[in-house]
Amino acid sequence: MKPKITDLENLALGAGKILKEGYGGKIQIDMKGKIDLVTEFDRRTEDYLVGAIRSQFPGHKVITEERGVIQGENSRVWYIDPLDGTVNYAHGVPIFSVSIAYMENDQVVMGAIYDPMQAELYVAERGQGARLNGRPVRVSQASALDQSLLVTGFPYDMHTNPVNNLDHYANFAVRSRGVRGLGSAAIDLAYVAAGRFDGFWEIRIHNWDIAAGSLLVEEAGGKVTDVRGGPDFISDEPSILATNGRIHSQMLAVLQG
Repeated sequence: MKPKITDLENLALGAGKILKEGYGGKIQIDMKGKIDLVTEFDRRTEDYLVGAIRSQFPGHKVITEERGVIQGENSRVWYIDPLDGTVNYAHGVPIFSVSIAYMENDQVVMGAIYDPMQAELYVAERGQGARLNGRPVRVSQASALDQSLLVTGFPYDMHTNPVNNLDHYANFAVRSRGVRGLGSAAIDLAYVAAGRFDGFWEIRIHNWDIAAGSLLVEEAGGKVTDVRGGPDFISDEPSILATNGRIHSQMLAVLQG
């Protein structure tokens, strides 16, 4: 059984309600790494999403941030990030999201990202465009890197791993109008789709962080590749460059320089 885009919308809204109810309260936090956190609401939201998907679409494969791979049909795969922006959430910073993507035959065909604090629901269906709260969105018109506002993120092991994106951040900071770091890759991608940012890159990231957002950007008229310009950005070692398309080659030149 194939889901409908309304199924993803309802799942995202339900998960966002759980997150919003817990926001600002006393939260149990566990450490997965030096700066890699997981909260009880990551787990609660994931339990809700996995339970709903397995109930409505039994046999589908589900890949989540906390549980990993829940086996099922390889031709029908869900990518779930129940709380993208955990560090923000734990610190009371109201920038976080739920990200849900559905893939068929190795291609993302539906995606939903919900920001419960802004009540913004982004959805995309392949070939049907991208929408924010029901209204179509398009990428920006910026055509020069020095007139572009960019966004990025950093890996959790940046304290110990020299491949930490700081070099690229510095290179882009002096070549663009500015570089932001919001702490939620899903929101970063949604903002590129909506034309708020002109480009987003991240060198070491998880596929559940970017699966839904990559479709949003493509359906909003943008371009998505890995940081080398290749098509396989959802892979075992994901990296991503998502832009309005007009500055894509300029950003690739910086990343490869």
